[in-house]
Amino acid sequence: MRTEIYPYILWTWITTGIVWLAASLATKRTARAQSVSSRVIHMAIMAAAFVLLFSSKLATGALAWRFVPASTAIAWAGFAITVAGCGFAIWARLLLGSNWSGSVTVKQDHQLVRRGPYTIVRHPIYSGGLLGILGTALAIGEVRGLLALALAFVGWLTKSRLEEAFMTQQFGAAYTEYQREVKALIPFVL
Repeated sequence: MRTEIYPYILWTWITTGIVWLAASLATKRTARAQSVSSRVIHMAIMAAAFVLLFSSKLATGALAWRFVPASTAIAWAGFAITVAGCGFAIWARLLLGSNWSGSVTVKQDHQLVRRGPYTIVRHPIYSGGLLGILGTALAIGEVRGLLALALAFVGWLTKSRLEEAFMTQQFGAAYTEYQREVKALIPFVL
C-alpha cells in the first residue's frame, strides 16, 4: 500500500469501529441468539481477514504478489471505495438502531427494517464491509487483500444465512416477501 494513503485507510476503519462501539451501548435485550461456537467461528474468520489486510508482516511470498500495479491513483481509488463501503455500513448500522447485535439474534420487540440501505440489500452492514475491504485490498494491491476479501465474504455470507433463518422464523411471510424483493449482499446479483 502507498504509505501516504495508509493512515487515511486505517483511520476510516478505526472510525467505523468507534461508531460500532458507541452505537452498541443502546441495544434492546436479546430474545434469541446464535450458538457460541457459531459466533467464535465467525469472529475467527473475520479476525483472519483483518489481520491479512493490516499486517504487513504477512506480505511475503505469494501473499505479497501484486494483482494491480503499484499506483498512487489506484491506491486513492481504493481509499475512496473503502470510505464508501464503511459509510454505507455505518448508515445501515445507525438505521438499525437498537435492533443491532454483534451476534445473530432476535431482540425483544424486534422490528424488520426495510428503509434506507435495507432497500438496496438485506444485509447492508455486510455489503458495506465487503466494499470497504475491497477498497482496502485495492489500495494494498497485494494478493493478501484479495484473500482477506474472500474470507470476509465467506464469513458474512455464512452469518447472513443464519440471520435469514432467524428473521424468517420471527417475521414469517413478511420476511419471505422481503427476500423475494431485495438481494442479500450484492444488489441485483446475490
